Amino acid sequence: MCRHLAWLGAPRSLADLVLEPPCGLLRQSYAPRRQKRGLLNADGWGVGFFDETGAARRWRSARPLWGDASFASLAPALRSGAVLAAVRSATVGMPIEEAAAAPFTDGQWLLSHNGRVSRAALPDSAAAAAESVCDSAVLAAHVFATGPERVVETLSAVAARDPEAFLSVLLTDGATIRGVTWGDELSYLVEPDGVAVASEPWDDDPRWALVPDRHLVEVSAEGVRVTDLANR
Repeated sequence: MCRHLAWLGAPRSLADLVLEPPCGLLRQSYAPRRQKRGLLNADGWGVGFFDETGAARRWRSARPLWGDASFASLAPALRSGAVLAAVRSATVGMPIEEAAAAPFTDGQWLLSHNGRVSRAALPDSAAAAAESVCDSAVLAAHVFATGPERVVETLSAVAARDPEAFLSVLLTDGATIRGVTWGDELSYLVEPDGVAVASEPWDDDPRWALVPDRHLVEVSAEGVRVTDLANR
């Protein structure tokens, strides 16, 4: 399993979003509070963001987040209004390499997967297009190929082929966030300058709202909408 978060709003530094919150991704890399499967997330990390031109940028590593002094030194200087970050706990048998760390991208969208899925449930075409042979990278390639706007339908079809899969994902295109809970929950926090969506609240602020399993959360300039997948 993994932990991930997305931010959409006024530009914030990557340090403010990833490293500085008391229970944020840095702490979740070694002491997650709500993770159901796995004890820590030491198999890599990644941060993706959209720059002032709208281009997607990424910084990924196969090392634990807590041991990356280079990122810690530059994160306060990197700012964005659309960020997707993750720390990784690799599925057994999957490679530990930079290319296997989320977020994955098609150039327009950033995607993170929290879970596991059988490669047999994913098409060969996705495996051929994926950045890595790991299950999350292949799933991301499949979502990109079928269209992120159809992510719920795509995940439903994958789950039909692999009923034991955990398929929670976060996506952003710089203007919206889409999150699907499929085996794990999400939480979101509406701040005066934006919205955060995360596997776990990064602090104990009571304003964090739960997105239960099998729901879709959508964040845009119009606000936050949560939909029960049973009603779609």
